[in-house]
Amino acid sequence: MEESQSKASIYNKSGTLVKSSLLNNPKIFIYKLIFFSLIIFIWYFLAKYYNNDLILPSPYNTGKSLIQSITSKEVITNILITLKRVLTGFLYAFLIGVPIGFLMGYSKIANGVVEGLIHSLRQVPLMAWVPLTIVWFGLGDGPTIFLIAFTGVFPIILNTIDGIQGISKDYYNAAKSMGAGPVSIFKDIIVPATIPNILTGCRIAISNGWMSVI
Repeated sequence: MEESQSKASIYNKSGTLVKSSLLNNPKIFIYKLIFFSLIIFIWYFLAKYYNNDLILPSPYNTGKSLIQSITSKEVITNILITLKRVLTGFLYAFLIGVPIGFLMGYSKIANGVVEGLIHSLRQVPLMAWVPLTIVWFGLGDGPTIFLIAFTGVFPIILNTIDGIQGISKDYYNAAKSMGAGPVSIFKDIIVPATIPNILTGCRIAISNGWMSVI
């Protein structure tokens, strides 16, 4: 199986959470602050140069409009509807992706049978599914939720597989030598070792979901 899709590096190989670089090196925070301040500075003078909010509104006017928008009842309602769609699609992706990932990661036969289909489906452009989803689910939340789940299921599957295949065989051998059965090995070794990878897949799935809902 190829490298997991856009795998984040917030965990090291032992599954321990790695501290943020901002905590390890405060200079990075200062550099970022200077960088964003420079962007605001350039933005301000460009807006002043054009003097036309239709072309380039000033940072002040942009912030003012943003506050007015996020305090609008209509905008808040739309945000909640979008959030519901994203979470629903993510839930479907999680419930489908994790079991498939465990099956493919643990069984070479299942991996060999399903791997080709998984990689074929994930190559299909998202927009190609739009007409089909409208035919299948009609207008409404159905097509959107399907597309969110579709884009989210693959990173969950791939990261779950990567987590299982990354477990050292020494753990399996040690567990078997102590008389552990398949259920105990799955519960006490595979699941704990795979959780960091599953969380990484979930993070990517949610990011993909927000992009898909647009």
